[in-house]
Amino acid sequence: MENRIQIDLVEPEAFKAMYALEEYIQQSSLNKSQKELIKIRASQLNDCTFCIDMHTKDAIKNGETQQRLFLLSAWRETNLFTEEEKILMQITEEITLIHKNGLSNETYKKAITFFNENQLSQIIMTIVTINAWNRIAKSTQKPISDDSQK
Repeated sequence: MENRIQIDLVEPEAFKAMYALEEYIQQSSLNKSQKELIKIRASQLNDCTFCIDMHTKDAIKNGETQQRLFLLSAWRETNLFTEEEKILMQITEEITLIHKNGLSNETYKKAITFFNENQLSQIIMTIVTINAWNRIAKSTQKPISDDSQK
């Protein structure tokens, strides 16, 4: 992998704005598990190695099980996720894959049975933010740390 521009060094104000979004998300009413599931699933869909690595490690530190993380890409096929988490994954996929019509009316209607307007707004902003981070990490080929060397 070749070295590419480090936007955080070249345009620190841009990163400052991104970190402001991240601070907003951290202060939201979503729990840590919800935030990490969103971040991991969106990162999987975007093939963002750096973000998958970071957020799976964060999820494990926050008590997420390895089994659920291993099966996250197959969430529809398992009973390890609650109905609320499944709708969260559906929202994440539809917004991340916006070119496939975005958040459907069906998913939106299901979502409002689980989440209030504030929570749904926070979910959408979390998805939007991780998608932005994914695009930054992918376009700059942000490397992951090799934990096997530790």
